[in-house]
Amino acid sequence: MEPARVIAGQRESCTVSCAQGELRAEVSGRYRSECEARSDFPVVGDWVAIVPRPRDGWATIHALIPRFNAFARRASTGWSARNGRAEAQVVAANLDVAIIVMGLDRDFNVRRLERYVTLSWGSGVQPLVVLNKADLCEECESRVAETEKAAAGVTVLAASAETGQGIGALHACLRPAATAALLGSSGVGKSTLINRLLGNTRRAIGAVREDDGRGRHTTTHREMIILPSGALLIDNPGMREVGLWGAEDDLDASFADVAALARACRFSDCRHDTEPGCMVRAALQEGSLDESRFEGWHKLQKELAHLATLEDPRAREAHRQLWKSRAKMQKKIRKDMRA
Repeated sequence: MEPARVIAGQRESCTVSCAQGELRAEVSGRYRSECEARSDFPVVGDWVAIVPRPRDGWATIHALIPRFNAFARRASTGWSARNGRAEAQVVAANLDVAIIVMGLDRDFNVRRLERYVTLSWGSGVQPLVVLNKADLCEECESRVAETEKAAAGVTVLAASAETGQGIGALHACLRPAATAALLGSSGVGKSTLINRLLGNTRRAIGAVREDDGRGRHTTTHREMIILPSGALLIDNPGMREVGLWGAEDDLDASFADVAALARACRFSDCRHDTEPGCMVRAALQEGSLDESRFEGWHKLQKELAHLATLEDPRAREAHRQLWKSRAKMQKKIRKDMRA
């Protein structure tokens, strides 16, 4: 076997780069049978052990070299989602930077940005925020300040893929041999950014819809691109959902201000509602903590707590029984009302 890196991925196969060049590859039967979850399969950015098949130009993947990090979100479809179980979907692996692209148009959403930043820190990846379409925004400076407040400690760049504004600063953040992944919704201009970084029009681009400003899925699969600087950039299709995956402690990095106030509360299990000595409520009343930021933190905290419940078999069964009993009660009430 020899090492190779996955540079493109489709549903049933992938493309790897090795000493012999680029080869189409598929996992072996034994590898497939030993995989316990979809996250065990290779994704773009992974290093794998392959055996080339020179006769047909393919290669067989026999092992996955352990990842040092992986950007993962909660899978929204599949058997496990339909049966109330939580499962991770690995978007890209072995990253140095996660470039979160958000458009300064109708796509601008601070709450969604907080999800991306939380996933990045929880995955062990350094986030970088790029606010694209700066040429279309008259309130660019205020939007940048709002983003920097929501993503404390994260570099925020205002850019325009159309005019080239901020592309030089983005180039400086992409070191040679470093691996970065472009993340964001459809229509934020990821493909146009790549064309600017490449200096050509390699990526197909599409216009956003007139009625709601949303984009179409121009990128249909994940692919690793080598930039002229030597940096490696992974292009991803637009994400419709950004389901959290990780532990509640992952919020401490992206909500350091709220987490510090919560730790200073009088009670360790403070719900930040009516308890005495709550520092979070005191900060909200003083105005030093924004109400929307607290609500965003509280919502993500409850989502991660629910995720922990789904991962625990006993807690998952108790949760299922609870909703089963509620359904029976509602059925009984409807029957009594009809009677």
